[in-house]
Amino acid sequence: MRFDLQVIASWIEPESRVLDLGCRTGSLLAHLTEEKRIDGTGIEIDEDAAGQAIAKGLSVIHGDIYEEIEDYPDNAFDYVILSQALMQVLDPETILREMLRVGRLGIVSFPNFTHYRNRLQMLFTGRAPMSKELPYEWYNTPNLRVIPIIDFRRFCKHLGVPIVKEVAISTHHHDEQGKVITFLPNLFATFGIFMLGQAR
Repeated sequence: MRFDLQVIASWIEPESRVLDLGCRTGSLLAHLTEEKRIDGTGIEIDEDAAGQAIAKGLSVIHGDIYEEIEDYPDNAFDYVILSQALMQVLDPETILREMLRVGRLGIVSFPNFTHYRNRLQMLFTGRAPMSKELPYEWYNTPNLRVIPIIDFRRFCKHLGVPIVKEVAISTHHHDEQGKVITFLPNLFATFGIFMLGQAR
């Protein structure tokens, strides 16, 4: 399992109710179900990925996260997870508010756009940066936005959403190995992972 998902899994309490938005083939849900006996549900827009998750015996809905999350009542889950999908979300404020309406806690992870390699690429080539974490040209990327760790903190403050826990990590996109970055994370981390509480 990807290193960022390992970090997220370590934050989940056993026997919790978990909703995984953009769950892909369900690797995190499968791990949490087996290791922590969670009551898990996933939502995935890609039909093939959702089918693979369902084939594993997981409870996964094939659909759009904006539409499907509206069907859940307040506080239906202990955790709502959005892993490496915030960059592709059309309306981040709405999705975060919905996550923290239906869940007691939200967990969000994303590639840190201001990693030093991206900065150096822009400085020396003058072109939009590409990396293993953001492996697209500007014209074919599925990402609607780029997110620096420092700006995500400001965004949460703007929304009045408390950051319960955060960790910055250095790992490649699908690697199972990585390390926690404590020194200048906005510069040296490739990913940020945040646990968010309900707005005050």
